[in-house]
Amino acid sequence: MPKEKYDPPDPRRCYTIMSAEEAANGKKSYWAELEISGRVRSLSSSLWTLTHLTALHINDNNLTRIPPDISKLPNLVYLNLSSNKLRSLPAELGNMVSLRELLLNNNLLRVLPYELGRLFQLQTLGLKGNPLSQDILNLYQEPDGTRKLLNYMLDNLAVHPEQLPQRPWITLKERDQMIPTAVFTVMCYNVLCDKYATRQLYGYCPSWALNWEYRKKGIMEDITSCDADIISLQEVETEQYYTLFLETLKGRGYDGYFCPKSRAKLVSEQERKHVDGCAVFFKTEKFSLVQKHTVEFNQVAMANSEGSEVMLNRVMTKDNIGVAVLLEVNKEMFSGGMKPLQERQLILVANAHMHWDPEYSDVKLIQTMMFLSELKSIAERASGSMATGSPTSDPSSIPIVLCADLNSLPDSGVVEYLSNGGVAENHKDFKELRYNECLTNFSCNGKNGNSDGSITHNFQLKSAYDSNLMPYTNYTYDFKGVIDYIFFSKTHMSVLGLMGPLDSQWLVDNNITGCPHPHIPSDHFSLLAQLELQPHLPHPLNPLNGLHLPVHRVPARHRHQNCSSAMILHR
Repeated sequence: MPKEKYDPPDPRRCYTIMSAEEAANGKKSYWAELEISGRVRSLSSSLWTLTHLTALHINDNNLTRIPPDISKLPNLVYLNLSSNKLRSLPAELGNMVSLRELLLNNNLLRVLPYELGRLFQLQTLGLKGNPLSQDILNLYQEPDGTRKLLNYMLDNLAVHPEQLPQRPWITLKERDQMIPTAVFTVMCYNVLCDKYATRQLYGYCPSWALNWEYRKKGIMEDITSCDADIISLQEVETEQYYTLFLETLKGRGYDGYFCPKSRAKLVSEQERKHVDGCAVFFKTEKFSLVQKHTVEFNQVAMANSEGSEVMLNRVMTKDNIGVAVLLEVNKEMFSGGMKPLQERQLILVANAHMHWDPEYSDVKLIQTMMFLSELKSIAERASGSMATGSPTSDPSSIPIVLCADLNSLPDSGVVEYLSNGGVAENHKDFKELRYNECLTNFSCNGKNGNSDGSITHNFQLKSAYDSNLMPYTNYTYDFKGVIDYIFFSKTHMSVLGLMGPLDSQWLVDNNITGCPHPHIPSDHFSLLAQLELQPHLPHPLNPLNGLHLPVHRVPARHRHQNCSSAMILHR
């Protein structure tokens, strides 16, 4: 139950009437509370137009019913219906989820609608003086009885509607028939791990629908029904990766790579099972694994702190991670055009989950910079290892697909950095903290390059989803917004189609307070994009795609000295 501070209305209410002179002088009145008294028997329908009300006192009247239209007052925090002659309550009261105090004392209520269980923010429920059944009273009179009664009602509330509508597939363009291209689908999905799926965070969801044994079926159904060629998941618990995700997906032709957050190294073996992390799966008939990597942001921060206290105290203390797999694309995936593909085509698939706290926009931005800096190193090394006798030694031949829960909105510095190739050193998201010295380590020009007042990267990235296509990827009671993304190398790939959003009107019409919900197993919606990959056509003076590097080459012994300690490399 939310423990936000709630101040009930002052019982010593004092009313003043505006004088004619004050009204003539243009004085405005604002009142968020309304009291109706005088043994009233019925309520005027005009009352339901006062949608600004936060408190409504209609106690000590002769009301025998409350119309369902009371739910048209969505901002009510306090509702006093005590000392009337109510025999029943409208189910629509359950839609008034802003309520903190609901007083129903001294009425004639024998039953309560189970919909009251949806009032997850309610802190005070007055039921005294009603001929309620003993079962209800027994629960109500227990310690923390209000919460136990509401939980019981929510857990036993029938779920309507029976199923949710299908999300639409949006076709953006047709496949290029003139050149050989590879088409594949990519899914990005934060599955909400069991550890975080609590009633404290998601009080609007029945406990049985928060239970992992229930939710995992819906999650796996979402994943398998999309049948994506590449699947990037965040918030995967270590034990669940091996016993559920990998086991299920291996049977469907996938292989995968997973790494838990850095704290897994510091906890007991039992606790380690429940540490979450990031996973990437790929269909083995379409891709072959070349390399797999983990990037631990706290290690990169430590290696590049340059004595910065904020780097050590704010960035290094967060244990978020990213993973990346370097894949070789099966030549048979390329079709169209006049001649078959001769060269080896690699693709770098990356997945990350950035820090969650809105107060740490600086950390999210720096974590993103560190991740791209590490991906640049991976691309350089991969292209270097292929250099002997191969024309595809340019790192720009390795396009990137980046999936992430960035915990950042489309107008954030993180998305600006990814989309535009850089941000100013004094960007507001750095919060005027002293990062300048160490940020240049992550810029594409390096420590001694000309920073031009910006921190830049050379990946040319584009978001698969236009900012206005998905109204939200995370949908909870107190936050609804886009924080999940699929980025790709725009010089090497294009988007053919996308899975669109769940119908927003359906969520409104069915009073979906937030997710998870019995029909929606995570608080995030998955993203699914169909990408078309054009093969790399090498030209010594024309680095086409993905990563654009300076012509001069840094000696290998100096190339990665800042980040070697942060990379786990499996060949």
